[in-house]
Amino acid sequence: MYANGFLFVIIFLALGIILPVASLMVLGPLLRPSHPTAAKTSTYESGLEPVGDARARYNVRYYLFALLFVAFDVEIVFLYPWAVEYHALGLYGFGEMILFIVLLFIGLLYAWRKKVLEWK
Repeated sequence: MYANGFLFVIIFLALGIILPVASLMVLGPLLRPSHPTAAKTSTYESGLEPVGDARARYNVRYYLFALLFVAFDVEIVFLYPWAVEYHALGLYGFGEMILFIVLLFIGLLYAWRKKVLEWK
């Protein structure tokens, strides 16, 4: 009973992927201009000539700092629906959110203790 519907989903997904890719591969070279010059193929860096190697090494602390920022930023997004539905959730919802915030605070203390938040 569901196999027929599943077959339609597979066909539509396949066509949804194959048709745009095929049309871009066939029509793309015909419609877009192709006049490469040295100026067009050079690397663009704010209108200036690129200086140095593009593969610069960064300290891993910058990545950890960015990862912590993204993690806590996403966690803050969970506070908005709770704030909107605060009265409907009642005391149970308040307790759950306090537990959530305490766990976030423990994670922040752990990162602080591991000196991830030091910017050097």
